[in-house]
Amino acid sequence: MQQCTNTAIGIIIVAAGRGERAGSSVEGPKQYRRIGGKPVITHTLARFLAWPKTARVVAVIHPDDATLFEMARSDLVGGENILVCFGGATRQQSVLAGLRALSNAGVTHVMIHDAVRPFIDEDLLERIATGIEAGDTCLLPAMPVTDTLKRGDAAGLVVETVPRAGLYAAQTPQTFSYPAIVKAHEAAAASGRDDFTDDASIAEWAGLAVRLVEGSPDNVKLTLQKDIAMADAKLTRTALPDVRTGNGYDVHQLVPGDGVTLCGIFIPHDQALKGHSDADVALHALTDALLATCGAGDIGDHFPPSDPQWKGAPSRIFLEHAAKIVRKAGGTIMNADISLIAEAPKIGPHRRAMREKLAEVLAISLDRCSVKATTNETIGFVGRREGIAAIATATVVFAGDAR
Repeated sequence: MQQCTNTAIGIIIVAAGRGERAGSSVEGPKQYRRIGGKPVITHTLARFLAWPKTARVVAVIHPDDATLFEMARSDLVGGENILVCFGGATRQQSVLAGLRALSNAGVTHVMIHDAVRPFIDEDLLERIATGIEAGDTCLLPAMPVTDTLKRGDAAGLVVETVPRAGLYAAQTPQTFSYPAIVKAHEAAAASGRDDFTDDASIAEWAGLAVRLVEGSPDNVKLTLQKDIAMADAKLTRTALPDVRTGNGYDVHQLVPGDGVTLCGIFIPHDQALKGHSDADVALHALTDALLATCGAGDIGDHFPPSDPQWKGAPSRIFLEHAAKIVRKAGGTIMNADISLIAEAPKIGPHRRAMREKLAEVLAISLDRCSVKATTNETIGFVGRREGIAAIATATVVFAGDAR
């Protein structure tokens, strides 16, 4: 077979069905039911968006589901680039709408996949891609039938046992040369045929050779309510929580003055902390800790001391900025812990006010904010009252699976 190069693979996710067999739910049709905390279609789309060979994704949805779909794709990386079109009364009509939506996308091949098959894996996608590169026009992932098959009559009696040799259960994504499958679909529509149950059968009807590709036992279609419940249990059982911990350390020199600002609270003292901003060593350390949880650099990257606009600025600005970055990245701040190392002033009388300030700035509850203090036993620069140091730890939970 002729080798195929310069391929561009479009993906059609068929999601316009009503899913009556899965029963009714306030969450909507089965493609929007939640498994592992996210809609089924979100898991499906994420698999294809993460695959390096995906060139374009089209979601074919029901007009009534536009709001549901926007919510389902809102947390997806690259979700804003998904093309959306409305499907028809049958799956066949919906696929044709998706094919037409790709007409100007420059794709050479197209994978047509059921939205309710969220466990498609990259190994299967790569097996199909190998077939594309080998020059196959139509590729059908399938699993050999292993159950004994019986044919029954209208009365519920067995008529015969059907030999299972050479029989396969079809899966998706069924994959085709884009021009070939568009031509086949358009011809089927023009002839009035609307009874095809999958795209490979349309290709067969059009006289195209369809090659079998080894499917995946995990690539199941969620059809009934029990299927959705089993999928949810599977994801809930195997998901790893994405909990991240960041650390920060800062130190500022003590100079003659009338007080220090620590954790946003001014404490009268016979010394002051030297720094470009208000030199709040505690909030500086905590800012670095939060930034560390999402790989966002450190405080100096965002607020360089060489910039005159930050001269004398309150450090809560820095902490609020870090918290905003964390939340934009999908993080939820769970805990903030600060240890101050200083010979003076006394921290104990101000600890409650410091914790309240942290809770206010980070918009978390007081019990998630901790402030501790210790001396350096008169050892080193802290012991000589030349400076104050702070160590901070932040715990943040991010949405999704940590694997």
